[in-house]
Amino acid sequence: MQEKGFKAGAKDALPTALGYISIGIAFGVVAASAGLSALEVGLMSLLIYGGSAQFAMVAMIVSGADLLTITLTVFLVNLRNMLMSLHATTIFTKTPFLQNILMATLITDESYGVLLGEQVHNKAITAAWMHGNNVVGYLVWFSATVIGTLVGNLIPSPQAMGLDFALIAMFLGLLVFQLESMISQGVKKLCLILLAVAASYLLLATVLTSSLVVLLATFIGCSLGVILDGKH
Repeated sequence: MQEKGFKAGAKDALPTALGYISIGIAFGVVAASAGLSALEVGLMSLLIYGGSAQFAMVAMIVSGADLLTITLTVFLVNLRNMLMSLHATTIFTKTPFLQNILMATLITDESYGVLLGEQVHNKAITAAWMHGNNVVGYLVWFSATVIGTLVGNLIPSPQAMGLDFALIAMFLGLLVFQLESMISQGVKKLCLILLAVAASYLLLATVLTSSLVVLLATFIGCSLGVILDGKH
């Protein structure tokens, strides 16, 4: 089987990357209504590159949260990317360290999903293919958020149009596909992860704030999923 390179990775990423357009524009509109400029949103997309983290960041800016709280929240929300990156390194065992760092920097829920889908059919995935997969999503997200910000001033009340729900809708869709995949791999594994999340939430809720509890319980569930996946 011929190795697939950068262009093939970019082509394989297009269907999911196109989904970034609507979410990115929605985020840009919401950010504009919060008083952020296109330059600020562009830098946020390039440096943070996390839809859920960026939505949370804008909400916290509007609420007047301090810098430390915003930084910690963004870190925790994006922490799941570390787990996806760690799993990705088991696929690219022969890839140089710096290339693995570059892949980990740009990995997202969507590019990771494309990677797992490709792995089902191709056991010899190249680093060049993964770079193409990552870069397309990165550029599309950046462009969409900036465009959304530029036109955002034309929409006085984005919340009234439901634009602030766009990211939640996208993650619900991803959740359905992930559940289908996990069920196909075994109901026992899914039940263990859900039990770990529920137990973590109930225990941590007695000592931590609700938002932090959700983040930590999610992290614990993701960690258990990676551990269980590594045993297969």
